[in-house]
Amino acid sequence: MKYKNILKFPKKAEKHKIALQGGSYSLVITGIVLAILIVVNVFTSALPSAATKYDISSAKLYSITSNTKAVVNALEQDVAIYWVVQSDEEDEVLENLLGKYDSLSEHIEIVKKNPDVFPTFAAQYTDETVENNSLIVECGDRSRFISYGDIYIQEADMYSYSYNTSFDGEGAITSAIDYVVNEELPQVYVLEGHGEKELPDSFREQMEKENIELHTLSLLNVDEIPEEADCILICGPSGDISQEEGKMLSDYVAGGGKLFVMAGPAEDDSLDNLYGLLADYGVERTEGIVVEGDRAYYAFQAPYVLLPEMADSEITNSLIEEHYYPIIPIAQGLTVTGDSGKGTVTELLTTSAASFSKIAGYDISTYEKEEGDTDGPFAVGISAADQSGGQIVWFSSSEFLDDMYNAYSSGANGDLGMNVLSALIGESEAVAIRSKSLNYNYLTISESTASLLKVLMIGVFPLLYLGFGISVIAARRRVQNETV
Repeated sequence: MKYKNILKFPKKAEKHKIALQGGSYSLVITGIVLAILIVVNVFTSALPSAATKYDISSAKLYSITSNTKAVVNALEQDVAIYWVVQSDEEDEVLENLLGKYDSLSEHIEIVKKNPDVFPTFAAQYTDETVENNSLIVECGDRSRFISYGDIYIQEADMYSYSYNTSFDGEGAITSAIDYVVNEELPQVYVLEGHGEKELPDSFREQMEKENIELHTLSLLNVDEIPEEADCILICGPSGDISQEEGKMLSDYVAGGGKLFVMAGPAEDDSLDNLYGLLADYGVERTEGIVVEGDRAYYAFQAPYVLLPEMADSEITNSLIEEHYYPIIPIAQGLTVTGDSGKGTVTELLTTSAASFSKIAGYDISTYEKEEGDTDGPFAVGISAADQSGGQIVWFSSSEFLDDMYNAYSSGANGDLGMNVLSALIGESEAVAIRSKSLNYNYLTISESTASLLKVLMIGVFPLLYLGFGISVIAARRRVQNETV
């Protein structure tokens, strides 16, 4: 017996030795893993936030668009962005955005200016009241002030009688950068003298934001259109142009000029000379006002408020991709005959085959088709490209850019108008960076669905988990009893 006990002792010692070796190995591995994690954390902390944070917000609030990257990556001059903010009052979203600009280009420098420390700094750039988290973008002698109200925009919601808040930091900053580094800005001349409508405030503000300089132009007191005019804009004339004015505009386009027209049916004038510009390209107008017969192609139970089909083009593609739909109210039907050798015509917006034009025009008394009305479909938006390189984009509605219809379309009308200007004047990538909504999207469900979810979450699922737990415990006890 003693001899057997002596033989057992070395085996126990061997087990202790193996356990010690295993413990030492685990300790070494743990130390190596911890060292690797520390190195990785130190390396990660040195990376810019753009490389270490991923934006999972539905509105992509913490991301920047390819438009901004194109503008910033093309910088050849140094740009300073002064962030006017008191200590501990920094806006987190804005701070994240500025960090992305800083990491995109070595030509951009973000400088904080505490108004408590530098009380007169902002007064060098603006006379406005400067709130916390306002910005000043500067390059050389050019600068632009961005107020906090231009970053967080509040707009009235006509449906809920409340206000929608959106974040437009990227659009404002990229536009300001584009402005301060470019001394030559696009020149758009707005035609006057024929009862034209005033450009809506929202669209005018959008043009100014995109660094487009606006001028008025009367063809009655000039011999020719100014050479510096990148585009002529005609908005809702109530009276016709003269033959001489029509020839000036025609020659302007034939010489490579760009024309953006929004002209629908006028109450007291047929606008023959103005629409004669389209006739040169094989586009004929139809008398009356277009009415839709297909409910899928009009809005608000008003068959004259059209939701036309959009064709693929550089002007419409961004709206198609984002599922936005422009609204075209009180429009005149256009028909492309193709009987012109001056250039090519593209139909941008078209009505359905069920549409027709009410010959009664503004004296319309019924939305039903009557004798004399003209069958569709029609184009209500076209682009005519002249062989010389000139171009006409025409929407056959004078109300197209109206603030009300723009709000009803969730800004699609204004975006479509800006896309037109971008295509005509070759505007930079700063155009059409949409603001990002900060409103919550709520899930609306019926009472029956809510009751079903309550039963499932409060009753069925807990009982299932409880039953599963009881079955697991019973199975383990059964196994233990069989082992004993």
